[in-house]
Amino acid sequence: MAGANIVHLTDANFENEVLKAGTPTMVDFTATWCSPCRQLAPIVEQLADAYVGKIKVGKLDIDESQATAQKYRIRGVPTLLFFRGGEVIDQVVGFTPKAKLEDRLQKLL
Repeated sequence: MAGANIVHLTDANFENEVLKAGTPTMVDFTATWCSPCRQLAPIVEQLADAYVGKIKVGKLDIDESQATAQKYRIRGVPTLLFFRGGEVIDQVVGFTPKAKLEDRLQKLL
């Protein structure tokens, strides 16, 4: 279950929540069956809490929202895409330590 500061993303709301967002956005492409995704989840929640109001954080289940996952060529999970102004500006694939993700988020600001 996503934390209070994480937006549940779907094919239906992705454009409004991410591409038209007024703030930089980190999207966690995930799946319920993915063990590394479950390991990354608490880190994503901590980052969402730490950057509230500065960076939007969202989760998208690739099985529930296949069209968006295909559009962004998600081949493995977890994959984190970093958006600014509706464009992907960075990407991380696989489990990544919190410190490295914080470095990427700082570049979004």
